[in-house]
Amino acid sequence: MRNLKTNSFDISNKFGISLFLFGLFLFGCNHKSFKNESFMLDFIKDETNGYTQHKTINGVDYNLMYRPTDALVNQELGDSINTEKVKLLRKKYNKYMYFNLSMSKSSKELLSSKPKNRSEFGAMVNQLAFNMNEKVHVYTPNKDTLEMVDFVYPRMYGMSRATTIMFVFPRDEKYLKEEYLNFTIQDLGFYTGDVKFKIPTDKLLNEPTISFKN
Repeated sequence: MRNLKTNSFDISNKFGISLFLFGLFLFGCNHKSFKNESFMLDFIKDETNGYTQHKTINGVDYNLMYRPTDALVNQELGDSINTEKVKLLRKKYNKYMYFNLSMSKSSKELLSSKPKNRSEFGAMVNQLAFNMNEKVHVYTPNKDTLEMVDFVYPRMYGMSRATTIMFVFPRDEKYLKEEYLNFTIQDLGFYTGDVKFKIPTDKLLNEPTISFKN
């Protein structure tokens, strides 16, 4: 009986260790780390990896790309890599989720393709610069809405082939328990209707990182 108990204990221990190691293996498979931002962005931009989505509706191209925390960290960190500073910046930026939305028509910015006169041009500039919080929404399958924190629209004055805006939403754990989030863009005057993307939350929970090594 003594040997039987010992063997059972050993088997249970081995089984527990195996499960633990398997869990680490799965985490390693889901979590990607890159030596610099360039490699990470190449991974992000590949639609098969689930961080970038594209749709074309009524001639308007929509490209939605998730921007990982470490992209913001790297931007502020610059060339000086400091472990403690990386931790502080990750804590600062990880409170939010960042999405780059690019929109174009005929490979031009929206301002270069839609307005027919000065009045329409001014109205669209005002919409893009100040009122996109009224046009873009993120919500769960149960219609719980995430309140937009901010958005950034850099004017490119016709020098870009797309209108790109970064949207910032809170990283609320209770919403990330859902299978996906809906990201919608209301019609901006191009007769597209509402444009909707489904964002798998597992991608947000296991976002890629940068190793930040000297």
